[in-house]
Amino acid sequence: MRNKILLWVAFLIIFFSGASYREALGGSWDQLSKEEQQILRQFKDQWDQLPADRQERLRRGAERWQRMTPEERKEAEERSKRWQELPPEQREMIRKRYQEFHNLPPEEQERIRHGSKAFWELPPDQRQEIREKWQKMTEEERRDIKSKWRSMTPDQQREFLRRELQKSNPKR
Repeated sequence: MRNKILLWVAFLIIFFSGASYREALGGSWDQLSKEEQQILRQFKDQWDQLPADRQERLRRGAERWQRMTPEERKEAEERSKRWQELPPEQREMIRKRYQEFHNLPPEEQERIRHGSKAFWELPPDQRQEIREKWQKMTEEERRDIKSKWRSMTPDQQREFLRRELQKSNPKR
């Protein structure tokens, strides 16, 4: 009898400590502000079953959304729509590359950000021209370009892109 009582007491302690642990990390739907509930309404039915870290990420996203201008919200909606329209294989590849990027040392991440900035500063038609040129290259040509690119400063990268564009369109 005594063992049964101890077992029940242990069970109740574990049960209630687990509940308070979940509440400390996550939270119930009712704990969200009205604005957060409105933004996260698609998660209402499953909110209490979501892991606490997922709830927290969603809450942070809702906070960012509230701080956005209408223009920023429209851009975010368009990006989300484009993401949803991607084939699952392409989304998986992007997720994998994203994870690989975040596993790189901070210095390498910064170098990559600077390199991509040079590309994204170009007008859309010039970015498209570079993409098309890249697609026509052989693997060996691509490796050579990547190797050169990695050793360049951001200013050298911009100059390189400018020269490449001039090669394909001397009128520039």
